[in-house]
Amino acid sequence: MIGVPRPLSLLCEITYRCNLQCPYCYNPLNLAAYRTELDLARWLGAVDEAAEMGVLQLHLSGGEPTLRSEDCVAIVERASSRGLYTNLITQGTFLDDALLDRFAGGGLAHVQISIQGPDAPLADRIAGARVHDRKMLAIKRVLARGDMAFTLNFVLHRENHDRLADVISLAESLGVKRLELANAQFYGWALKNRAWLMPTREQVRDAARIVAGSQERLRGSMAIEYVLPDYFGEYPKPCMHGWGNAFLTIAPDGTVYPCPAAASITTLSFENVRDRGLREIWEDSEAFTAYRGTGWMREPCRSCDRKDIDFGGCRCQAFALLGDAALTDPACVKSPRHDVMRAAVDEPAPAEMVPRRISASVSAADGG
Repeated sequence: MIGVPRPLSLLCEITYRCNLQCPYCYNPLNLAAYRTELDLARWLGAVDEAAEMGVLQLHLSGGEPTLRSEDCVAIVERASSRGLYTNLITQGTFLDDALLDRFAGGGLAHVQISIQGPDAPLADRIAGARVHDRKMLAIKRVLARGDMAFTLNFVLHRENHDRLADVISLAESLGVKRLELANAQFYGWALKNRAWLMPTREQVRDAARIVAGSQERLRGSMAIEYVLPDYFGEYPKPCMHGWGNAFLTIAPDGTVYPCPAAASITTLSFENVRDRGLREIWEDSEAFTAYRGTGWMREPCRSCDRKDIDFGGCRCQAFALLGDAALTDPACVKSPRHDVMRAAVDEPAPAEMVPRRISASVSAADGG
C-alpha cells in the first residue's frame, strides 16, 4: 500500500510461560489468557509473511522462549533461510551446549541474556528462583563459542541500582563486548510494581556518573548502552520509532501488536494471524493505523517541532497513566500532565512486590 512504511523488525513472543517471577516483567497481567499458543506451522507462516514484507530482524522472546526450544530452533532456521537477522532474548537457564549447537546450526546470529544482579543472593531474590548460577554458566557458554554475537542485559530498579558498578565489573571480567543497562520500563507487571521498582533521584544521578565514566574507560572494548527512566527525563523516547512505523509484535496466541505493551490499550481492537494476513494487519488494521504518522495528534504535539522526533511519545504510557492513548505522553515536559510522572518518583515504596506468575510447568494447549 502506497504511503505505508515497511516494517523492519518482528518480535515473536513464543510463550509467556517462565520459570522466573521477575517483578519488572512487561508481559500482560492476564497471562492465563495467552495459554492457547500458536503452533509451529503458523509461526513459520508468519515468518514467511514477514520476510515478504521486507522485515530484516526477527527477535524471539517471551516469557522464556526456550521452553519451546524445538519450535524456536525451527523458527530460527526458517528466518535465517529467508535472510533475516535472528536474535534470541532469554534468561538463559535452559541454554545448554546441545541447544546452543542446534541454534548455531540454524543460523542464530545473536543471543541476549538478562541477569538480575551481580551475585546470586540479590539476583535470585529478584528473580524469585535460584537461577543466577545457571545464567552465568549459559553466559560463559555463549561467550566461549564465538559463533554468535552476545549482549548482557541488566534491568535496573530501586532494588539493584546501587550494584550498577559491580555489574559493569562483572561484564568486564567475563569479556562481554556489549552491555545493556536498561531501567525498568513501567508496563504490565512493572507498572503494577512501580512504587517498589522506582529508583530514587540519587540512584539515577549516581548511575549517570558511573555509566559515563565506564563508557569512557571501556571505549573500544565494551559498548555500554544506558536507557534513562522516562520518569526522570524531559522528553519521551521515540517509542518504537513511531507507532506502526517500524516494529510489530506477535503474542503467543497470534495477536499482532505495534509494540509489546500495546495489549494494555483496551480502546483498540487487535487482530490475529489466525484470522488475517500479517501484511493486511500491518497496512490497514484499526490498531496499526490509529496512531501511525502525525495526523492523529492533538495539541501540544500537533504543533510541536519534536513531533517527528519522538512521535508524541508512548501511546501505551499515555493510556496507562492518563486513560487516553491519543494524549501527549506525560513523560514530556510539554504535557499538561507531566506532574503525573514527577509525582510517581516520590511514591513511597511498599514492603513487598507482586511477583509475575505463570510458571514453566503450565502446559500451553496447541492452538492448532
